[in-house]
Amino acid sequence: MTDDDSSAGPDPLPEATISEADGVRYLHLGSIWVQGAMRIRKPQVVELDYVQRMLASLLWLPTGALGQGRALQLGLGAGAITRFTHKLLRMPTTVVEINPDVVAVNRAWFHLPAEVEVVVADAGGWLRDTAAPQSVQLLHVDLYDHDAAAPVLDDEAFYADCRRVLDDGGVFSVNLFGRAASFAQSAARIAAVFGGRHVWSLRPTREGNTVVVATRDTPLPERALLVERAAQIETRYGAHGLPARKWLRMLRPHAPESGVA
Repeated sequence: MTDDDSSAGPDPLPEATISEADGVRYLHLGSIWVQGAMRIRKPQVVELDYVQRMLASLLWLPTGALGQGRALQLGLGAGAITRFTHKLLRMPTTVVEINPDVVAVNRAWFHLPAEVEVVVADAGGWLRDTAAPQSVQLLHVDLYDHDAAAPVLDDEAFYADCRRVLDDGGVFSVNLFGRAASFAQSAARIAAVFGGRHVWSLRPTREGNTVVVATRDTPLPERALLVERAAQIETRYGAHGLPARKWLRMLRPHAPESGVA
């Protein structure tokens, strides 16, 4: 086969493999990069720091509304968010994952709930063509290739589709990470779609993951209410790995449309 062979198809999807160390099971996709993790004896604990921070999305929901509505996850990873929204929040949950091997490994090794709707498809195409508008309360996005070089989907059209499917009061949370990625450019694209006043980020993890949260026109609650919600989240889910009060020290607003910080 020559380099300019037009008949060449897309690169095959990498094989999903696992490793274990110190009581934690890790998911890999043909490389050393960790794509997800689960504590073997405590599968409901959200193990990875950046995944915990993705669930800071809960701060924008009234305490009484936790568990209401529908959850959508783009990119399955090791299923930590899936297990949380389905098992603990008891939300109807849909996951879109392009790699069937990841789904199979999750069912065999990562306690993927049988009741969760799993769609094996390209997340961008599925979101554009299938997802109903304003039908999702919580949308979590963690889409990376096996090299973890940059987000697979990272343009304004994709973020517009994410906003389109959010219900009134719905919350979008995305992991931005990658050796070839630009957080500033990605955050600017998200702000262009959601509006700068409805976009926030959390302090990066030691590994460099930065979580961005955006809402469909829902402001950040006043400080007193935010503290109350964080305390309630920790009371309910602190034992499952959600240090919600710490998130309050990590939150940073995106520059609003006026450009004033």
